Amino acid sequence: MGKADQCPCGSGLVYGRCCQPLHAGEAAPSPERLMRSRYCAYTLGLIDYLVNTTLPAQQEGLDRAAIAQWSRESSWLGLDVERAEPASGDRAQVTFVAHWADPDGRQHSHRECSDFVRRRERWYFVEPGRSVRAGRNEPCPCGSGRKFKQCCML
Repeated sequence: MGKADQCPCGSGLVYGRCCQPLHAGEAAPSPERLMRSRYCAYTLGLIDYLVNTTLPAQQEGLDRAAIAQWSRESSWLGLDVERAEPASGDRAQVTFVAHWADPDGRQHSHRECSDFVRRRERWYFVEPGRSVRAGRNEPCPCGSGRKFKQCCML
């Protein structure tokens, strides 16, 4: 994908002014922009980006091979952001619908209200249904050196 191509995230901007700077390491300025950049990353097969923008305490449990396979084998048809809640401190929600087709052509849509948290000035996606195993006063599994309750505990 070139910088001047339309960004797959549906923002109406070109990739070079939309998701590419985030994919290159710039922090997402909002949870909605992070959500859009993650959808775009699925369309481009940027698995490292998808892992790195997931809450650090959840990253180890992600199935990179399954993410890569779904990314590679799907035809990505679009993203609709229905609602982006204003951030309340370090937490926010984004409701979206992602559209894709399987290799056999069957089309699907997935609607989700996703949670996002801000840690050290970066927004992270919270993988739904994926628990983090750590006691409140134990070191955070993300490796920050802080207690879990002061870092990635939700």
